[in-house]
Amino acid sequence: MNQYEEKMKQFLKANNITAEFLSFNQSCHTVEEAANSLGTSVDNLVKNICLIGSDGETIIGIVNGKDRASTSQISKSLGIPRPRLATPEEILERTGYPCGGTPSFGYKARFLIDPKVMEKEYIYTSGGSETSLMRILTKELQKANGGEVVKIRK
Repeated sequence: MNQYEEKMKQFLKANNITAEFLSFNQSCHTVEEAANSLGTSVDNLVKNICLIGSDGETIIGIVNGKDRASTSQISKSLGIPRPRLATPEEILERTGYPCGGTPSFGYKARFLIDPKVMEKEYIYTSGGSETSLMRILTKELQKANGGEVVKIRK
């Protein structure tokens, strides 16, 4: 287990968050790779898109694995200027987790959950590294990140 997975496990325990932690010997960097590792559909996974607002705020857009986050939809839904995508270096710096392993909670950010995600009882999200995932109830995910449910998909 690497340092990022250990950090996420400690966060789960310290914050009393119920999630099943899964570690693999293969990449789960993309939703397709993660779905293959699990033997499930990408529809059961979420993507965590790291964005930066014009005011420097870290924004995490959480969308269903089949969907894409839309910066113009985020701008419209929140009434803010369009945020930009963070670079891999900014993702690590702002979240403490690498690109392709960034979880849906566990760091300071404004979390936006697309309503389509909340239609599921549970989802799989990154576990902090490119080879780990977590299975978590969507209600528990929202509790863990204090996320706002708002349409952000294209």
